[in-house]
Amino acid sequence: MKYIGPHVSISKGIVQSLENSYKLKSTAIGFFIKNPLRWKISKISKKVIKNFKKKCKKYNYSMKQILPHSGFLVNLGHPNKFFLNKSIKSLIDEVLLCDKLGLNFLNVHPGSHLNKFSKKMCLNRISESINIILEQTKNVILVLENTAGQGTNLGYRFEHLSDILDKVNNKNRIGICIDTCHLFASGYDIRDLDNYYKTFSDFDKYIGFNYLKGIHLNDSKNNLGSRKDRHENLGLGYIGKNFFKIFMKDKRFNKKPIILETINNKLWKKEISWLKKQAF
Repeated sequence: MKYIGPHVSISKGIVQSLENSYKLKSTAIGFFIKNPLRWKISKISKKVIKNFKKKCKKYNYSMKQILPHSGFLVNLGHPNKFFLNKSIKSLIDEVLLCDKLGLNFLNVHPGSHLNKFSKKMCLNRISESINIILEQTKNVILVLENTAGQGTNLGYRFEHLSDILDKVNNKNRIGICIDTCHLFASGYDIRDLDNYYKTFSDFDKYIGFNYLKGIHLNDSKNNLGSRKDRHENLGLGYIGKNFFKIFMKDKRFNKKPIILETINNKLWKKEISWLKKQAF
């Protein structure tokens, strides 16, 4: 069985986000744990925490079906120590909030070198930052998302992610999220069966499916290797429907939160229904 659902807004509260997702007949859910464009995190009451857990139980969302996303300002490889420490502190706060809510995962983008030092130095710094965060928190697994490779962002090659993972001390609290738009935009062709299996064979070689904790399922507005992070609804972009048909029959992605970040939310219910049909 595959868990499928959208990345929903929390503008009306985190509890309401669960209800909005459930109405779409989803079996997974993603959301920002706070405003993604702010450093500070709002305090959350014990009542909201209790209601959140209650609604999760009511709608049958286990913690394995929920993949929250961290803020966009965080850069765990930042060359400037002030902003690096700010990023680490911000992510620690988010992890602590996830833990209070009983969540298992927190998705995060690895980091960027900003043309200030080498890729190798940046990858090492990302690992060092993760080690600090994990040492000061508990329970929640940090889930690194592959990037499209836009700008100076790292994590667009499996080798980058493998390098980061190798230097993380607590392997039990680190994982990977595959974003299909980012995968395609960074140069991995997944459109036909041969290329699909080659790509995920490489993923298993460099990283291993044991580290896979979730998927962001998106089409791409731009062509293969564009290095542009521009999501599209399923089958309406350059990846095309064939990939999603193959993906839904691949049992390696069973029982992982599969999150739609497609641009037209009016199509989410239709996309979820269509994806479920492809699994049979």
